[in-house]
Amino acid sequence: MKKITVLLALSLGSLTAFAQNTKDTNGPVGLRSSTDYGTGTTDSRNTGFGIKGGFNLSDVYGDDKKNFTDGSNYKSFHAGIYGQYGFNNRLSIQPELLYSRQGFEGNSTKTTTTGTATSTSTVKERRLDYLQVPVLMVFNILDNVSIHAGPQVSLLTKVVEDGKERKIADDGGVYGYSYTSFDYGLAVGAEARVGPARVGARYNAGFANIIKDQNLATTGNKALSDIKNSNFQVYVGIGFTQ
Repeated sequence: MKKITVLLALSLGSLTAFAQNTKDTNGPVGLRSSTDYGTGTTDSRNTGFGIKGGFNLSDVYGDDKKNFTDGSNYKSFHAGIYGQYGFNNRLSIQPELLYSRQGFEGNSTKTTTTGTATSTSTVKERRLDYLQVPVLMVFNILDNVSIHAGPQVSLLTKVVEDGKERKIADDGGVYGYSYTSFDYGLAVGAEARVGPARVGARYNAGFANIIKDQNLATTGNKALSDIKNSNFQVYVGIGFTQ
């Protein structure tokens, strides 16, 4: 969690400096800043839609994270579309629809008993594919720099453990635990604009436990259920104003 906080702070500082350095080169037509519009009107550069995508650096947090050994970050990507409606030249709302490939790495042991024979296996890497819908309030702190925050809901569509796809729900007790198909949480970040282009950084924290219905007899005596999604994103996008 400390790594994510430092990354987000550095990204915000970099975005602010980048936007300030490019502010005077944008030109008057089609590349206007948010404050070039009249106050109190929706005729704002903050109204439009676009596409975006970028890099994910994901992990988990929670009391049971310590029970996964040799843990490390999972690196992948996200992509999607967004729409934005400006209430005025400073404040807007921005819903998004994203495909986000997340996950985490950390060893856990599974015990399987067949008759009198017992075998153990280790799961190292877990890939979790989500469809995410964040709904963000966006506030322009500078002409071309904004901060955003808001709730996010996510639907788990696919689980891959060590390169093999598995069922999200463990209906037959084969895996010893199920994955939670629905997640909810909070997204917060910052973004800079240069003309129609956007570059930003965001941190997403999930509030639902990723793993549920753990069978300790199958998965060993260490609880694995109290872990939640933690994801840092860096992205670029192209916007089309209305």
